[in-house]
Amino acid sequence: MTTLRIGTRGSKLALAQTGMFADDLADATGVTTEIVTITTDGDRSNEPLSRAGGTGLFTGALRDALEADECDVIVHSLKDLPTAPHERLVVAAIPAREDPRDALVARDGLTLDQLPDGARVGTGSPRRMAQLRARRPGLEVVDIRGNVDTRLGKVTSGELDAVILAAAGLRRLGRAEVVTEFLDADAWPTAPGQGALAIEVRRGDEDLVHALDHAETRAAVEAEREVLALLEAGCSAPVGARAVVDAGLLLLSASVYSLDGTTILTSSHAAAWPDADAPRDVAGAVARELLAAGAAGLTGERP
Repeated sequence: MTTLRIGTRGSKLALAQTGMFADDLADATGVTTEIVTITTDGDRSNEPLSRAGGTGLFTGALRDALEADECDVIVHSLKDLPTAPHERLVVAAIPAREDPRDALVARDGLTLDQLPDGARVGTGSPRRMAQLRARRPGLEVVDIRGNVDTRLGKVTSGELDAVILAAAGLRRLGRAEVVTEFLDADAWPTAPGQGALAIEVRRGDEDLVHALDHAETRAAVEAEREVLALLEAGCSAPVGARAVVDAGLLLLSASVYSLDGTTILTSSHAAAWPDADAPRDVAGAVARELLAAGAAGLTGERP
C-alpha cells in the first residue's frame, strides 16, 4: 500500500484530530497518508442529541465508507462509537488518551460554582445536563447543537452564560485558553471513552495502525465502555465513567444519573492489571452494583 486513506468526519475538530493521528502514524511507520472526508448523519441533522439518539449518529457513514473500500482506516472519537462489536470491522488502535475531563467556558472567567442562579449553561449531552442539575439546580440548562466555534460563540455573544465542552477537543484545536474551569474527573465523570480516539479497520488489516495502540488507554476505555454495554445504555445516556491504570491496578468508577439530577448512583472497583480480563472483570463488578441499585430505570429515561 503506497498511500493509506484515512476516513474522517469533516468538522474542524475531526480533521484536526485525524491530522494529528496521520502525522503520528507516519512518524511511527513511514507510511504516506491521505485524508478522506465523509459526511455522517450527525453532521446533516440539527436535531438535539438528546432526541436524535447518539448511538451510531456520527459513525455509521464512516463505517459504510470503510466497508465499501472508499478508505483504509477510519478515525472516531471513541465516545461516539457504539459499544457492540462490528462483524467485519475492528478497533485496531486506541492511541494515548488526551485530557478526558469536561471544561467550562463561562463569561467573565467564572467557574461553575460562581455562576449565579438563573445563568444559562449550554450543552447537548444528557449526561452533562443531569450533572448540571445535580450540582447547580438553580441554573438554566439549555440544549444546544453545533461545532466548537458555534458553541463558544453563544457565550461571547451573550446568548449563554457558559457552555460545557470536552477538554480534549479544545486542546486539539489549540483553544484551551478559553477554558475558565476544568471540571475534576473524579467528582464530574465524563462519557466513557472521552478524550480517546478509536482507529477502525477491516478485520485482517490490524497491522496497518497497531503501532499506535496504547495499552493503558485501551484498558481504561474498554472498562468504561464495558460498563455502558452491561447497563445496556447508549452513548448519549446519562452515564459517566472514569478508569485509570495505577500501581498495577485498573481502577474504575462509574455514575448513573436521573435526567433531572435528583438521583445519582455510583460504584467503584479495581482489578489487577495487565491481566487481559481486567477491563471486563472490573466493569462487571461495577455494572452489577449499579444495576442492583436501580440503574436500569435511569438509563432508560429520555428527555
